[in-house]
Amino acid sequence: MADRVPERPSLDGLEDRWAERWEDLGVGRFDRSRSRAGVFAIDAPPLTVSGSLHVGHVLSYTHTDLVARFQRMRGRTVFYPVAWDDNGLPTERRVQNVLGVRCDPTLPYDPDFSPPSTPDPRRPVPVSRRGFIELCERLAAEDEAVFAGVWRRLGLSVDWSLAYSTIDERSRRTSQLGFLHDLARGDAYRADAPTLWDVDFRTAVAQAEVVDREVDGTWHAVEFEVSGGGADAPDGGADAPGGGADAPGGGADASGDGAGTSGGGVATVDTTRPELLPACVAVVANPDDERYRGLVGRTVRTPVFGVEVPVLAHRLADPQKGTGLAMVCTFGDLTDVTWWRELALPARPVIGRDGRLLAEPPEGVPPQRYAELAGLTVPAARRRMVELLSQAGALRGQPRPVRHTVAFYEKGLRPLEIVVGGQWYLRNGGRDPRLRDALLRRGRELRWHPPSMRARYEDWVRGLTGDWLVSRQRFFGVPFPLWYPLDGAGQPRWDAPLVPAESALPVDPAVDRPPGYEEDQRGRPGGFTAEPDVLDTWATSSLTPQIAGGWAEDPDLFVRVFPYDLRPQAHEIIRTWLFATVLRSHLEFDRLPWTDAAISGWVLDPDRKKMSKSVGNVVTPAEPLDRFGADAVRYWAAHARLGVDTAYDEGQLRVGRRLAVKLLNVSRFVLRLPAAGGDPVEPVDRAALGRLADVVDSATEAFERYDHAEALARTEAYAWWFCDDHVELVKSRAYGAIDAEGARSAVAGLRTVLDVLLRLLAPVLPFVTDEVWSWWREGREGSVHTASWPDPTPLREAARGLDPELPDLESWVLGEVRRAKSTAHVSVRAPVELLRVRVDELRAAALRHAAVDLALAAGATHLELEPTVGESEVVVRLRQPTGAAERPAG
Repeated sequence: MADRVPERPSLDGLEDRWAERWEDLGVGRFDRSRSRAGVFAIDAPPLTVSGSLHVGHVLSYTHTDLVARFQRMRGRTVFYPVAWDDNGLPTERRVQNVLGVRCDPTLPYDPDFSPPSTPDPRRPVPVSRRGFIELCERLAAEDEAVFAGVWRRLGLSVDWSLAYSTIDERSRRTSQLGFLHDLARGDAYRADAPTLWDVDFRTAVAQAEVVDREVDGTWHAVEFEVSGGGADAPDGGADAPGGGADAPGGGADASGDGAGTSGGGVATVDTTRPELLPACVAVVANPDDERYRGLVGRTVRTPVFGVEVPVLAHRLADPQKGTGLAMVCTFGDLTDVTWWRELALPARPVIGRDGRLLAEPPEGVPPQRYAELAGLTVPAARRRMVELLSQAGALRGQPRPVRHTVAFYEKGLRPLEIVVGGQWYLRNGGRDPRLRDALLRRGRELRWHPPSMRARYEDWVRGLTGDWLVSRQRFFGVPFPLWYPLDGAGQPRWDAPLVPAESALPVDPAVDRPPGYEEDQRGRPGGFTAEPDVLDTWATSSLTPQIAGGWAEDPDLFVRVFPYDLRPQAHEIIRTWLFATVLRSHLEFDRLPWTDAAISGWVLDPDRKKMSKSVGNVVTPAEPLDRFGADAVRYWAAHARLGVDTAYDEGQLRVGRRLAVKLLNVSRFVLRLPAAGGDPVEPVDRAALGRLADVVDSATEAFERYDHAEALARTEAYAWWFCDDHVELVKSRAYGAIDAEGARSAVAGLRTVLDVLLRLLAPVLPFVTDEVWSWWREGREGSVHTASWPDPTPLREAARGLDPELPDLESWVLGEVRRAKSTAHVSVRAPVELLRVRVDELRAAALRHAAVDLALAAGATHLELEPTVGESEVVVRLRQPTGAAERPAG
């Protein structure tokens, strides 16, 4: 064995060597011959490839790997697939920016197309839909290769043979199959409804993708003429369509509007969006607002356009905002949607998908006046509308600046608009109290780590205001597997979708044809047309258990892994990924997709601010990996408790590297000692095993409840004690300073501890522990990650009958000796003239077992034990005249 122990062990090169070795040994490979009882299945987060990595990704993925390595050593085969998240808008945006192209679906496919040699994102070159998708696939594959190198270097023990991407054939098949099942059950439906819309990306946006941002605006006081007596809502009022907008929870005053009345039959409305005046369908007041009891039920006339609209009562009108009246426009914000739906108002949409006002006026609006706004962008229309209002004498006072909150797409740069059009929805409990209650029960069935994270899930479910909008007007996504028949006039029959056979999946309706039709019927009256939209990326990611587990094509594998044991993820996507996966599993299987969810926190910069590229405080994984090594990075990540935001701390990285180096050096010392058979017999050696048994118990219990930080804390404390105290205590005896039997016991004890300690630290420090293990074992046994998790029983048996305080007493005496020598500024090897310990009789009896070792370690001829009923103390007198010291134990 000593021949395999390097003279100067080093951490350099361990990551590349062991990553390759693990792949050869199949350390992470899933054994599908095992029954479900022998499987630990992880619904692992797909690894992002559309953006830049930072240490926050390292944190959460390391947490997952800690669990995987622990469970393998516990004897279970771990289903731990690697996935690439390359589906959707982020990849499209990256292709546009990096390659300088944009998708134009009207162009024919050019197989010889090449992106410009000098890309200019400001002047993108148009490319066909098929060509654009090919560029997305190409760039995603290149990014995946780069990112895979980072994850291998970090030591993720995923099964690379199970790799999939969220846009590959398996994912498309599974996603389309799931949608067809939802459609058949009635959980998926198409509806014409107001929809949150990003005018830059030209796509619908779901509630979970909306963020609120503060922007500058301007209040304009607009006067409405009170024109009529009591009236109900005008004819043409309609209930909301079967779907309803997918909108964030909570109401708000329409466009921030408030209003009041003035004398002479005029009602004044404050608005930040005067350009929506042609879309006005009502004015509302709170039913408890005494000021407007005489106005509610009458009508007012919109300035400039002269359209009569009713004044109605609704609880969401805020009496404290403005003067208490609010203008309802279709649609300025999400409260407009609520008012429109609950008051059965007509719709007069004016904003198109391009962010410009529509060319034609809504019904009932005079065309000659609307023509002043037609085709203008929203800001331009706002300016022109203010001019028209001023010319009509309908503005009161001066415009007033305001800072207010507006909804944005999380990746968008301009405020969201609300447009009306056909979209696909999935029932999610936002409009079905029974489904909502069922999903809340699912949340209570799930074991949350930490438990406090369940509140975020429940808050999200209770705050849902509409069903999940799952259609997107993009290109690089999973197509809806649908076509529509065309009537004799060539108009689609949206209520009669055509679906493929499940055996034909995946399909691309833009290329494939529906059953019973020929390709030459595409786009012709009496023929068919393809559904142009793609599924929301979360509609695919919500099926990761089904995709990875082979639900659509490998039922034997699926029953071996589903339901999974663990979903690890970050807390900010509880409302998206976790909730959506629970929803899809509930609808499809009537059960949870996993038993446990482990939720990681964010990584903060050293000033405890959230890392952000815009702020410039992001740390990429390459920086700490290059400077400190993968084991140190994993050590830092393992110290972060689940659900707690963690600061990036280089001091902790240094400690992790120091621990790895210490482990190398101590292992070198232990394994270069002459081999000794048998078990340790000396009390000092046996007591070390007894303490280790407690550590094994604690670490095992902590890992089982997903508290990797506690497991590391207990193990690390023992590791430092072993290296700094125990090894130093028994070193002389191990070299044969007493006798052969004492040396044999010391070496046997040291190797037993090292064997167990390496296995305890293996999930956290996989590289250095495997390096040391390989000095000891050969072949497949040469990897600590194929070894079993330690059993505390033989360790505890070895220490039977010993005082469990003995290791602490040893450390106390050694610490006092070191302190005395440090105070005297002498070497730790300086001889001690007198070493006396005063303790009570019980502790004295325990220390007698360690007396010889303590004397040798201290450099004394012997240890004097003096039982006392007074205060415990260690007396150290050095041979140097200036070195006398008597120090109490403290």
